[in-house]
Formats: sequence, structure tokens, C-alpha cells
Amino acid sequence: MIPFLDLKAINAQYADDLKEAAARVIDSGWYIQGNECQAFEKEFTEYCGTKHCIGVANGLDALILIMRAYKELGLMSDGDEVIVPSNTYIASILAISENNLVPVLVEPDINTYLIDPSKIEEKITAKTKAILPVHLYGQTCDMDAINVIARKYSLKVIEDSAQSHGTYFGDKRSGNLGNASGFSFYPGKNLGALGDGGAVTTNDDELANAIRALGNYGSHKKYENLYQGINSRLDEIQAAMLRVKLRHLDEETNKRRNVASYYLKNIKNNKIILPTVRCKENHVWHLFVIRTSNRDELQNYLLANGIQTLIHYPLAPHRQAAYSEWNNERLPISEKIHSEVLSLPISGVQSFENTMRIVEVINDFN
Repeated sequence: MIPFLDLKAINAQYADDLKEAAARVIDSGWYIQGNECQAFEKEFTEYCGTKHCIGVANGLDALILIMRAYKELGLMSDGDEVIVPSNTYIASILAISENNLVPVLVEPDINTYLIDPSKIEEKITAKTKAILPVHLYGQTCDMDAINVIARKYSLKVIEDSAQSHGTYFGDKRSGNLGNASGFSFYPGKNLGALGDGGAVTTNDDELANAIRALGNYGSHKKYENLYQGINSRLDEIQAAMLRVKLRHLDEETNKRRNVASYYLKNIKNNKIILPTVRCKENHVWHLFVIRTSNRDELQNYLLANGIQTLIHYPLAPHRQAAYSEWNNERLPISEKIHSEVLSLPISGVQSFENTMRIVEVINDFN
């Protein structure tokens, strides 16, 4: 069986360094908010090109804390609206509603699967306070167009960078393309921890200070609390793991790009719609997502031929029971995407032989 993602093999590449890092933390006797987290924050700040990085417990918390901080700073209030793509993973939307803000769904571009900037302006109202572009599947949104709209209407831009570690838009990396950005370090991400983890990046000093306090029980100074905060901190073990893997992230990305390039050049089945890529540097290939009207048939065919695939994502957010108030809405582009997408195996440890085999089997599908 060709696995969709072999996490064991991915981490085995760095096993000695990961074990040494874990031992370093264990021997230190310091497990929360210590040297490893501080060092990772500094290294990830330098990698993204931002002034600040705040380690948090997971990617959802990263987005929640950004918006919570804007509320504490008086820049957002209950009932304000945040524009978000209608085909994103539900975490992007959960972060908005968790803050008693209102998600406003905007359809994506059918070719890139990213929020369509031409559809944003018509959804802006007096209550709109932010745009939350999601760099879905590893490709950056059209941030020039989004930032122009944001400046015109004085809106914040909050990147969801959970799938776009290291990608560029122009001369800046994801995480440095708006006012703030939330990252996930879930194990399956391009930069994945060995458990949950996340981070916020920003160039805004006041926002960074508020987020750091909010994630530490609302405390800016021990036993003194500015806010009614939560407990959301990147622990020392995960920070140490991430420090090891960050050193290899660009190399891993290049390997993913090689797999994607082979797929793009060699999949020739006219039933398959391949991903649209604006620019090689804009994509880190967290996922390689194809589309076909025969998605379920293709997935079963690939499995029967020893190839594991996944669907990102089978049910659109507006069709979820969690948001029943949207269930009768019609968002045809999102609905088409969710009914047709299929993610092929892709990673830095995928062998050339397996990549060739996947292409051969897909080309024989009829």
C-alpha cells in the first residue's frame, strides 16, 4: 500500500536529532515557557520575516487569539463580521464564531480553490472588520488584491497559514502578508510537531503583547492578569521538535515540489483536473488536490490498486450540522469543489517509484 502520508518515515529522517532534543528538554527540568520555546519563536520569526512569533497550543487557538486580542484592544466587538472563504477547513470559521463574531462566506476561485478577491467587496458592510484569507493546500492567496481591498475599507487581514509554511508571495513569506497570521504545527503539516502546536506571527507590537498575555491566562506578569485569558502555550518538547524540523523545511518543500512537478507533467487522464499553479514560489504543496466528477469511483479504484488518498474536504462548512443556520444556503462553487476534490499522496519521503506508480494507475483510470 502506498500511504497517503507516512509520518513515521518523515520523522525517522531526523530521529537522532529529535531524540537528542527531547532528552535536552527532559534533562533541563523546565517544560513550559522555557528556552526551547523562546528559541523556536526567534527562529520562526526570522524564517517568516516578522517581528514577533508567539507559540500557542494549536492552529485553531492561534486564529482565536488573534481575533480575541483585537477585541481586547477595542478594534473588534461582538457581532462584527469577518470575511472567510466558503470552502476552507472549518477551523477557520470556528475561530470567528468562537469570538462572537460573524463569519461571512465568500466563494473561491474554481481554479485555485482560494478566496476570489473579486467577490469580497460585495460582501463588505459597516460591520466588516477583517478578511481571513486561507492559503489552502499550500498556495498563497492573491494578497495584493486582498490588501488593496483591506486598505480601502480599513480592514484587518488575518492570514490562515496552517497549510502554507514557507511559501512566498512576492518577496515575503506566508505569515508576513497581512496584519497577523495563525500557523498550525499539527503532525501532518509541512512543518509538523510530534503532537499539537501552533503560533501567531505579526509585526504589530501591541497585538503581540496582547496575544502573549491572553494565551497565558491573560497574564502579562506573574500573578497579575490584564485579561480573562486562556491556557494556550507551545510546550518545550514540541518547540524542541519544531526547531529540529524547521532546519529542514525548505529541503522538504523542494522534495514536495518535485513530486508535484512530476504529477503535473505526467498525469494525462482527461477526466482529471489538475491544480492551477500561479507561480512555483507561491506553492509549498501541503496537499496535491485533483478534481473529477467521478471522485468516489476514482478513490475506490486507487485504493483497490494499493494507493491511499484522502478528501480535503468532503463536506462544505455551510453543510455542517454545527452551522445549521447555513444549511439551506447555495454556494455552488464550494459545493462543486467539495464533491469533486481528491488529495493524492505527497511528501518529502515519497519515493520516485511510488510517484510513478500513482501516475500510471491514474492514467489507466477510465
